[in-house]
Amino acid sequence: MFKRGLLLSTVLFSLCFQALGASEPSQSRKLSALLEQIWQYELSVDPIKATRYQDNRYNDKLKDLSPEALEANYQRNQQFLKRLQAVDDNALNHQQKISKLMQLRELQNDIDLYRFNAHYMPITSESGFYSALAFLPASAPFKTEQDYHHYLARLGQFPRYFKQQIAWMKKGIETGRVQPKAVLNGFAESIQKFVTAEVHDSQFFTPFKRLADSGFSPAIQANLYTQGETTVNQSVLPAYQEFYDFLVDEYIPSAKQNIAASTWQNGAEFYQNRSNYYTSTTLNVADIHQTGLSEVKRIRNEMQSVLNTLNFDGDINQFIQHLRSSPEFYTTSADELLMRASYIAKRIDATLPQLFYTLPRIPYGVAPVPDNIAPKYTTGRYIAPTRDDQPGYYWVNTYALDKRPLYALPALTLHEAVPGHHLQISLASEMQDLPPVRRYTYISAFGEGWGLYSEYLGKEVGIYTTPYEEFGRLSYEMWRACRLVVDTGMHMQGWSRQQAIDYMLENTALSEHNVTTEVDRYISWPAQALSYKIGELTIKRLRARAEKTLGDNFDVRAFHDAVLAYGSVPLSILEQNIDMFIKDNQLRDIS
Repeated sequence: MFKRGLLLSTVLFSLCFQALGASEPSQSRKLSALLEQIWQYELSVDPIKATRYQDNRYNDKLKDLSPEALEANYQRNQQFLKRLQAVDDNALNHQQKISKLMQLRELQNDIDLYRFNAHYMPITSESGFYSALAFLPASAPFKTEQDYHHYLARLGQFPRYFKQQIAWMKKGIETGRVQPKAVLNGFAESIQKFVTAEVHDSQFFTPFKRLADSGFSPAIQANLYTQGETTVNQSVLPAYQEFYDFLVDEYIPSAKQNIAASTWQNGAEFYQNRSNYYTSTTLNVADIHQTGLSEVKRIRNEMQSVLNTLNFDGDINQFIQHLRSSPEFYTTSADELLMRASYIAKRIDATLPQLFYTLPRIPYGVAPVPDNIAPKYTTGRYIAPTRDDQPGYYWVNTYALDKRPLYALPALTLHEAVPGHHLQISLASEMQDLPPVRRYTYISAFGEGWGLYSEYLGKEVGIYTTPYEEFGRLSYEMWRACRLVVDTGMHMQGWSRQQAIDYMLENTALSEHNVTTEVDRYISWPAQALSYKIGELTIKRLRARAEKTLGDNFDVRAFHDAVLAYGSVPLSILEQNIDMFIKDNQLRDIS
């Protein structure tokens, strides 16, 4: 098995070398140059993105969202698209064809979002531009005095940036492209948390509290500290206050009553477009709905099998209510929940050599979801590092502890940390020979499908130690199957919000708080929730094909390395890659 892993690594190195060989033909060089030009353009118009990927040329700027800037970006993307389409596929190797396809996909998505006026609605039920800014104190460098001045300049642009976002949201009100009122309950309060009574309590002031350790002279420290107080007080806090006032006075009162994306202008077309993007397929949304119903039925039967081993006196729904209401399945402190998650994470770490030949260099930590976003935030999430001196983080939501069941914690950890998001995203980012569009683009169906498949892998390496934890795993799988049903149901088939909530409560062991938060997320972020199950079903189907074809020669570690070897890719490309993996292993066995 070790030899097979070495052979796979050799094949992958050979492919990467082919993609970047010194004797690239003209079309290959043309592609490489164009990909780099597009990347540099994207960094120039999205300064926060540049900072995230450690390009510090634009650290003093925020994106320009004026009508003129967005129209210019739209035109530029169309030009890039035409130039990229002109590159001859016949002159490219497999790696380069993937890079071209990925870049085409991202350009087309930016064009589609503009065409559908997605910028009219820069918020979901749980996040948006206002919360993305909260990462700035952690992502920006603070090593030199100039770094601080760049940060101050960026903070000084908050009023302009917020005004531009508000202007687009007003355009959304005029045209009916607004979030439904049902998902905005409590939303304004989450914004109010950014408007601190004391400037020193603002998270945007945090870098100035560390000046004592900067090595700067006392005079420079004092000057920067004062500038920080002034800028946060005069720019940051008023910008958030203005946004809060707009939400309360104008946006929320104007929010629509109907929850379906299909009720927006060109809404049905938009929803199918979003489905295609997030699933990286062209599956009809009606077929996706039927797939969801079928999966719900299958998983419910598996739940019943687990229930049978416990001799519980009642049906599945009574058992789910027992899980929701019994204190034994919940912690009473945030620290205890974080310690439980950390322990499970370390147990999983020890199993990774059974599943992979190639592991990432970047470590990860376990941390709580920040308090200011926790009430309406999902139960857990992976946060990738923003600098090369940072780890990734597995966030655990410690808000409403009586709604965070321990029996679901192993599945959540497998999904968000390892072998799920941290492992997959870190490996992709470490592929230095690939262009940035390959290293940093996140294909939702691939990444979320891998995360859900990773929950299943926990079963193969003994992470689920009790029937309750196995039921928790099935509940999480059921959760993703229900998404196919309720997301398509609400946006395209006339389902009400309450109908979706009832369906989730009927079929999953999620708490009512979690179910409500999740349903609101699906309403406000159409079709994204479809990616998980579609991706997982594809990976499982490809694994079954490899196992059947290779028989005793199937190596699960080599298979997993092959799935992740090309980074995050559309599912059609993943299928091609696994077919190549199967063929290569068949030829190797013959020789």
